[in-house]
Amino acid sequence: MQSTIEQNKAAVVRFNKEFIEQGNMNSFKELVADDVINHAAPPGAPNGPESMIHFILNILRNGFSDIKIDILDQVAEGDKVTTRKAIHAVHTGEFMGVSASNKKVTIHVIDIIRLRNGQYIEHWGLSNIPQVIAEISEK
Repeated sequence: MQSTIEQNKAAVVRFNKEFIEQGNMNSFKELVADDVINHAAPPGAPNGPESMIHFILNILRNGFSDIKIDILDQVAEGDKVTTRKAIHAVHTGEFMGVSASNKKVTIHVIDIIRLRNGQYIEHWGLSNIPQVIAEISEK
């Protein structure tokens, strides 16, 4: 029988593989609580589940194709899982106002997720998206 910590780590892997990589909304609904708080949402923007859906489906997946996520490290304690990951993709659509460049990119991310009953209830995240925008903007 898996410990809660191992179950939480597995839920985070599923979110990354099934929702971010594949865009599977059924997985999102299973893995994210209705009352989730996305602390990574821009100031003044909604910070519930809609903010996560909007960023992943309407911004990230519209701007990039061939998305693959490598989970590099996971550390878990209590109800939190910290993940260091690399998102590999090809810039084939508009992303943050930058037209498709067809460049391969790597987005480095560190996320902290708090879970309850196997569902995301809080998310914090840091990434190198400003660096990626600079890379895809270069002619």
